[in-house]
Amino acid sequence: MSDATTRAAGPSTARGIATRARIIEAATTEFAQYGLAGARIDRIVAAARTNKAQLYAYFKDKDGLFDAIFVDSLERITEMVPIRDGDLADWAVRLYDDYLANPELIRLATWVRLERRPAGTLAEEAEPLEDVKVRAIKEAQAAGRVRAADAYDLKALVIGMSMTWSPVSNVYAATADEPDEVHERRRTLLRESVARVAAPG
Repeated sequence: MSDATTRAAGPSTARGIATRARIIEAATTEFAQYGLAGARIDRIVAAARTNKAQLYAYFKDKDGLFDAIFVDSLERITEMVPIRDGDLADWAVRLYDDYLANPELIRLATWVRLERRPAGTLAEEAEPLEDVKVRAIKEAQAAGRVRAADAYDLKALVIGMSMTWSPVSNVYAATADEPDEVHERRRTLLRESVARVAAPG
């Protein structure tokens, strides 16, 4: 990420906290649709019902705002979709559901790949979050619940499988509007496939 991740102190009043939340929401939508280069601060402040001075008081600049929403999104998905008891098949299915409910995260990650980090990890600031997942996989491996393999590579493989029908799929992008039976069919296939890949032995 850029050096713009340094931000001013956050708001201390209820009104300020609400304004910052509106900025984050508006910026997430804007960046997910247009990327860092195409996003416009004017549209963000209009959607957030605030002004540029307020935005820059909370975030150093446009880059700082982008970094903040991307890292916040990674933190949210780590908290909301943890690996439970080393069950990678269950994790993959819950990631599938999260992509349906919150497609902006995948779009933001794609813009980071295109505009910032074409190789390596998506965000250095997010590496501690990745460590949480890798540690969970290693614990499951030690307990004999997951196959012996590089834990980071296994995490990457499972995430890739979970993104098969994501908003950035080059084959078919699923939406929450599709029939429940279609999603359940995919969940079953994903669950069974990841279970086979991750099975010990």
